Amino acid sequence: MTISEDTNTIISNITCDCSFVDGTVCHVKTIVLKRLNLAGVLPEEFGNLTNLEEIDLSRNYISGPIPTTFRAPLRRLSLQGNLLNGSIPKELGDITTLTELSLEDNRLEGSLHQNVGSLNNLKRLLLSGNNFTGTIPETFGNLKNLTDFRIDGSRISGKIPSFIGNWTQLRRLRISDLKGSSNFFPNLTDLTKLQRLVLRNCLINDKMPDYIGNMKDLKTLDLSFNRLTGRIPETFENLNLNLNHLFLTNNSLTGKLPDWIEGTNQDFDLSYNNFTGPANNVGCTNLPVNRVSSYSTSESNSLYGRMAWMDVIFNIITTTLADHSLFINCGGEETKFDGNEYEEDRNPEGKSHFFSVSEKWAYSSTGVFFGDERAQHIATNKFSLNMTGPKYYQTARLSPISLRYYGLCLLNGSYKVQLHFAEIMFTDNETFSSLGKRIFDVSIQGNMFLKDFNIAEVAGGVGKGITKTHDNVLVNGSTLEIHLYWAGKGTVAIPERGVYGPLISAITVTPNFKVDTGGLSTWTIVGIVAASSAFLLLVLLALRKMGYLGGKDLENPGEGGFGPVYKGVLSDGSVIAVKQLSSRSKQGNREFVNEIGMISALQHPNLVKLYGCCIEGNQLLLIYEYLENNSLARALFEQGNLLELVDPSFGSNYSKKEAMTMLELALLCTNPSPTLRPPMSSVVSMLEGDIPVQAPIIKRNSADPDARFKAFELLSQDSQTQQVSSVSHDSHHKGQSMDGPWIDSSISLHSKDDHLEESSSRKLLQDLCDLNLE
Repeated sequence: MTISEDTNTIISNITCDCSFVDGTVCHVKTIVLKRLNLAGVLPEEFGNLTNLEEIDLSRNYISGPIPTTFRAPLRRLSLQGNLLNGSIPKELGDITTLTELSLEDNRLEGSLHQNVGSLNNLKRLLLSGNNFTGTIPETFGNLKNLTDFRIDGSRISGKIPSFIGNWTQLRRLRISDLKGSSNFFPNLTDLTKLQRLVLRNCLINDKMPDYIGNMKDLKTLDLSFNRLTGRIPETFENLNLNLNHLFLTNNSLTGKLPDWIEGTNQDFDLSYNNFTGPANNVGCTNLPVNRVSSYSTSESNSLYGRMAWMDVIFNIITTTLADHSLFINCGGEETKFDGNEYEEDRNPEGKSHFFSVSEKWAYSSTGVFFGDERAQHIATNKFSLNMTGPKYYQTARLSPISLRYYGLCLLNGSYKVQLHFAEIMFTDNETFSSLGKRIFDVSIQGNMFLKDFNIAEVAGGVGKGITKTHDNVLVNGSTLEIHLYWAGKGTVAIPERGVYGPLISAITVTPNFKVDTGGLSTWTIVGIVAASSAFLLLVLLALRKMGYLGGKDLENPGEGGFGPVYKGVLSDGSVIAVKQLSSRSKQGNREFVNEIGMISALQHPNLVKLYGCCIEGNQLLLIYEYLENNSLARALFEQGNLLELVDPSFGSNYSKKEAMTMLELALLCTNPSPTLRPPMSSVVSMLEGDIPVQAPIIKRNSADPDARFKAFELLSQDSQTQQVSSVSHDSHHKGQSMDGPWIDSSISLHSKDDHLEESSSRKLLQDLCDLNLE
């Protein structure tokens, strides 16, 4: 009789074989008493049951040592989730009939006895969640029939044994948090049957081997928190069909991310590495691939690359609009306490997730709960513990490996950081559900704050809130990072599998400095703005008179959502476009920073390149490459290639007619001039096909034709004839120039270069110092 390890029901079953002496004598064959909260010690008398083949006493309240009297023909011994202490008795090594030995989540300690290596019929050896020390004995190399070996969550040290490469039947291997010197990657070439490979925090200082790509059955690969270098092997693409979870966070991997990873829908975490090359969608928070801080600090093409570039920009800008406090109800809904409003944090994702909840904060979560991959990353008080205090203690966010919270756009200075905890996943009675031990580390701004932190132990029990305060946390780059990390200590399967890792209830961040909330009076601000604007106008007029503005009229610049855009020339003759934040713009400092981060993060042939910014007082300028096409409509429509906007992943599986209708309508609805946008009633009629897609009649001064609107006239004419015309293509290039201001747009569908040879940060610090507007 074999009971599945993941059975979560109470089982009380003893079976006997009464076939002895003509049916007059019975012998006990199996004892399965699971989740009954049995107390006491294991009786030595079990050794007298000479025909006993199976003992399963998992998830009870049994204490004391493991008896030395167990004997053959015992095949299965499962004692996980109890209070057993002492060491593994050497006598167990004499029971050569054993095929399964499960001792997870106890209080066992000491070294692993070499006699266990004599169990050559053993298929499953589960030792996680104990306090074992020392190394894995060489005699374990005899366990060549193993299919499942787990020793994560212990305190073992030394190197990963080379003999593991001889366990060719292995399907699950979990080793974590080794102590000692660095390791090379073990030779696992012949372990082609592996389905789950976890070598987390094993001090591996090596490259990832190509042969892992030949493990076609691999579903989970966790090599996080090592010192891995080099590229992701090309052979890993062979894993793409079956691989569900890939965790490579906190290594030193380099090179370009493979295309197959860019397009995956699986849970991959590549955060905190040193990748290079273009980063597509790196700032998106709804993708299953976590890439926060995954790019080298020398790369400026990552939206959250190390957050350093945006930090520098934000620090240059006036900080009166930056945040100076943060209140998060981790895992819970919006709530108020002590006059402060704690923001909601209810996103259920967490396996490989970066989620920016607002412009004020974000979180990054890594890992899957082994044993219950569907386990939630939000905890609730499901045991109805009698709790007092703030409401935020009723819920929490948790993670199986790593959980980071970021405070974004904070004023530089000293802060008080309060972390609120309450253990709500264990019970407070004498049952197996009370035996769980959650132990993890906490660092703030990269400095260790709490080591081997046990919430229940510090708070004096489960269901009790505890606040740990750091009175002086320095923020120098506008970003605060709080990192909670599971270093493989504590239990992993109490009260259920998948209950372990860091947990936090709420975060409170307040400044230690005086915050000036009054600011300048309205009339003072008006006066300053007026004076600054007048001064800037005089400077621009002087520059124009001197020829630095190319002799073009700047009195009526193109105006967009951000502000006017001018053509400029650097001292080396390079032509650039300069966007100025308009006083009439509804955007502000944060939008200025966001545009810098977004455009610099994304590289694409159809996206304009950002060279840098220029900040002087309250004047904010963005410096872009200069493109001849003066609007999205002209860039696309003139060339007759509107369909290039369609996602290539659709292939040919879509209606070109419907796509053209949508694209043409989109151009009308995004016309920079509000008067040229169709009313909503017309939009609906166009979508329903009642009227053709067409633009309003454009009225402009015939003496001063505006090239920005000509493409829309063409669009109107072509819509009325239901044909796409290219009649005006040559005339635009021959008769129109873009020497004057052009329409404010963050994108262009005509890019001169497919690759940005020089980073935006270098442009910011070097070329912009020589800027002259001509």
